[in-house]
Amino acid sequence: MIQGDVSKILKPPSLFLRRLKSANVYGFRFVQLLRSSRRSRRFTPSQEPNMILTAIDYAIIGAYFAITIGIGFWFRNRASKDIAEYFVSGRSLPWWIAGTSMVATTFAADTPLAVTGLTIQHGLAGNWVWWSFALGGMITVFVYAKLWRRSGVMTDVELVELRYSGKSAALLRGSRAIYVALIVNPIIIGWVTSAMFMVLDETVLFELPASTLEQTVFGDNALSVRPWLIIAGTLMMVGVYGTLSGMWGVAVADALQFCLAMFGCIALAWLAIAHFGGASQLEAKVIENFGEGGTAAFDLIPDFTGANAWLPLHVFLLLLLVQWWATWYPGAEPGGGGFIVQRMAACKDERHSLLATLWFQIAHYCVRPWPWLVVALAALAMYPELRQSELADPAFNSGVGFPRVMRDLSPPGLRGLLTVTFFAAFMSTLSTQMNWGASYLVRDVYQRFMRPDATEKQLNRASRYASLIVLMAGGVASVLMFGQSVDAAWRLLLALGAGTGAVFMLRWFWWRINAWSEIVSMFGSLLFFLTVEPIALASGLVSADGGGPILGPEVKMFSVAVMTIALWVIVTWLTPPVDDATLDRFFQMVRPGGPFWKPVAERNPNVKVDTDIGLSILTALSATGIVYAVLPGIGNLIFGHYQAAALCGGIAAILTAIVAVLVKRLTRVDSHS
Repeated sequence: MIQGDVSKILKPPSLFLRRLKSANVYGFRFVQLLRSSRRSRRFTPSQEPNMILTAIDYAIIGAYFAITIGIGFWFRNRASKDIAEYFVSGRSLPWWIAGTSMVATTFAADTPLAVTGLTIQHGLAGNWVWWSFALGGMITVFVYAKLWRRSGVMTDVELVELRYSGKSAALLRGSRAIYVALIVNPIIIGWVTSAMFMVLDETVLFELPASTLEQTVFGDNALSVRPWLIIAGTLMMVGVYGTLSGMWGVAVADALQFCLAMFGCIALAWLAIAHFGGASQLEAKVIENFGEGGTAAFDLIPDFTGANAWLPLHVFLLLLLVQWWATWYPGAEPGGGGFIVQRMAACKDERHSLLATLWFQIAHYCVRPWPWLVVALAALAMYPELRQSELADPAFNSGVGFPRVMRDLSPPGLRGLLTVTFFAAFMSTLSTQMNWGASYLVRDVYQRFMRPDATEKQLNRASRYASLIVLMAGGVASVLMFGQSVDAAWRLLLALGAGTGAVFMLRWFWWRINAWSEIVSMFGSLLFFLTVEPIALASGLVSADGGGPILGPEVKMFSVAVMTIALWVIVTWLTPPVDDATLDRFFQMVRPGGPFWKPVAERNPNVKVDTDIGLSILTALSATGIVYAVLPGIGNLIFGHYQAAALCGGIAAILTAIVAVLVKRLTRVDSHS
């Protein structure tokens, strides 16, 4: 039975995205936002604000922006060579830059706030809403990364016409390119912009009086307009260096921005621990403020049956075993996709592609989380009213605790660095969304359907125009989405992806799948998503408020996935297969293994296919075990539970040795293929 707190986090269609809904704390309309007073929009602060920037802070911020713009000019000539340089760095990125660029993109301004909200509401275990994607990520590393690299595509949508044929393939490629570039990307930009607005509003602009000039120009709205001016300036700066430098500049800037962001978060976490006199004192305060069953705040595995249980076992298993392949969102596509594929395509070779994706997964799940989690726990300890408000009102966003810790603990110098931390996180996401979205418009729309004979000069010019179009669309989305509930938009986006993961993964390994399989899965998942809940309500399986004994959001996700799979499998058999020439060309290029390519393999006996699928999956499972051992190991080490930390470290070391042996065998097998 799913009820109470779990229903607030596990809202369809995404568990994680509900936490990113930072705009909701600001009202319902943009005009109302500009007219409201700053103090009326915020929860009562715990103390007087002290995040006033000094000369050294401004110097740090100025240096960061100067270096970022410098990167854009440095790579300007290289990006102008051709479209491959602009979008995939001439396929020459080393793994460590490509992987760091991936993880920097997923470190947006909203991510630390989301993790803070999850932790304040449910303790550390609340983060399983995104930790549960680790298995899917590792399968992408060891099974799909080399396949994507062999395909030679520049965008993941380009694979459609490499794998399928006919008008249905062209329709799928063009429509999905426009959908991702001009709908998904702007929504993501609008989403992270809302989070950046919150950070600015709660830190450097908190209670900062308006200047005479601002009062003269904007009158009573001066304080509310100021964050938008800063964000608009940031968007323009991203537009400058992103359009000038192409993927090389974006990736290098991402690497720098990730290092700066992590350094700032680690410094803030260290200050948070020092503020309480040590990790053990912080732990005690968190337990005190968490309420009944306070030690549950530190449980990595939630209590499934006790008095304080909030997550039923079947829900946890659905998160762990189903969500990673049944739910789609950018950065966690089943089998890889989106900007992850773009970075794979930009790597030097298959080996660099695998290592880049592996580094992304390790950094994503093992390197980044604990600085955020420590700050989140500090927010829970410093501001107990955040948890109380969260439990009392589902619309309250306790993620605001992260910037409040910044505001109340950071000294001069660190204030500038922490401001840079969020600008870096914000800008790395924007630059990737801009370049990635433009790649669809140019490669999959302009070059494919409008100007197939376009010269490299024309394509390069179109790439810069497309980058600006995506960025401007994101700016418009930021204004339209601000102060609005975005649940409906995200439900629509994920409805088009929920249940489609299976076809995205199996299209590499089953020759019979065709373009209609993907098209039907997309629209079928939307149809099932819209009809499952009314049917459940009519049958009494759930109540009007979304609770119920059987059908909760996670069960709904699973139900939609099962029905979608059944539909596209039926349609696959009812529609003509892809023509032999297209299948043969794909098979010869990608060399996928497995028994489901048998008819094609018989026509191409000289193709040396992969024979290591089982070994690759075993490696992925072992690597996932490393993640799930390192996560509690680092936490136990921070809080002085050395025996538990040693046990986790030992398990992680054993699994690391196993993965190293398996990777060596995989490399040897691939070299003989």
